[in-house]
Amino acid sequence: GLCLLVLRLFIGVHVFLVSCALPDSVVRRFIVRVMCSVLGLFVRQSDPQLRDVNVRVYIANHVTQFDHNVINLLTSCNTPALNGAPGFICWSRGFMELGVTGSRAELVDSLKVYSSHRGNPPLLLFPEEAATNGRAGLLRFSSWPFSILDVVQPVALQVQRPLITVSVADSSWITELLWTFFVPFTVYQVRWMPSVPRRAEELSEDFALRVQELLAVELGVVSTRLTAADKTEHMKRLRHTSLLPFAPGGSPGEPRVPSSLPGVAPEDVRIAAMAQRVKEVLPHVPLEVIRTDLAQTSCVDTTIANLLEGRVPFFPESTEADTDLPAPSTSQAAAASGIRGSVAVPPSKPATKQFAKSPVERHLSLQERKRALYDYARR
Repeated sequence: GLCLLVLRLFIGVHVFLVSCALPDSVVRRFIVRVMCSVLGLFVRQSDPQLRDVNVRVYIANHVTQFDHNVINLLTSCNTPALNGAPGFICWSRGFMELGVTGSRAELVDSLKVYSSHRGNPPLLLFPEEAATNGRAGLLRFSSWPFSILDVVQPVALQVQRPLITVSVADSSWITELLWTFFVPFTVYQVRWMPSVPRRAEELSEDFALRVQELLAVELGVVSTRLTAADKTEHMKRLRHTSLLPFAPGGSPGEPRVPSSLPGVAPEDVRIAAMAQRVKEVLPHVPLEVIRTDLAQTSCVDTTIANLLEGRVPFFPESTEADTDLPAPSTSQAAAASGIRGSVAVPPSKPATKQFAKSPVERHLSLQERKRALYDYARR
């Protein structure tokens, strides 16, 4: 793999120079496609006769960071740059710069002007707006690509690669490129589908949903309602939880538990540890009731909320108040008297009634009141 990587890095530079030097034509696409096969990129297409030369917008699912480059080896098309700063890197990756950095409405207006010129190549758009591995489902299509023109052509894209996963979430395009050079080969399967026109008085959202369903059926995956923003939020949570010293797969509030104990299932150990935490907060709730609800929620906070809000019925257990806690201050006791169901804490030492003259005594009195406040808050 390392030998292939080093060799293909040198060959990749030649492929880039050839693609930049030759004008866009059938000859250029053929030469670059042959050179890409040396890099381990094999492109296959199914039903090329279905490709409509009059369609100005291609709609494809997003699998890798190089989908637009692969489809550009089969037909001339342009993909606008939506993310990233414009410049040499954006141009070298094959994106089209429109100079629009504002809202999606401005982008749609610019693309409409671009598509009105018949001499420009068709647009290749990815409504998912984020790459997935393409094995489970499609992200929800954005509606703006379907408001440009009334006729689009779906393109189903599948990628296969041995040993290494095709697309890894939260990885950069440079990492994906290096892994592509490392593995023996990567096969891109492009399937052209019949063009889909907009129905009479059909909204862009409904048009996008209909094309998404067609692509999902063609790919044999699920058409989900998850968006690119949901994926971004999920990756933020994964990065956050990976930095915390908690058990994998659990919420940040769950303690780390042993992965295996003799005669005890790991799930039972995790539920028992979580139930003990709930029991510390709500000592009057039976432990069996806590375990039953935790088995359904798997979350300490949710179970506590269910018990406090009365969604889980139970008979409270009798609890004895501890008598070895220091007394809160006068203001704390007054506040505690208004709380229903609070446990009275007998004073272990009377609070200071007058202002102490010595700074040392005042400091000690302050520390005692702070300690009493902490103990009362914990109680």
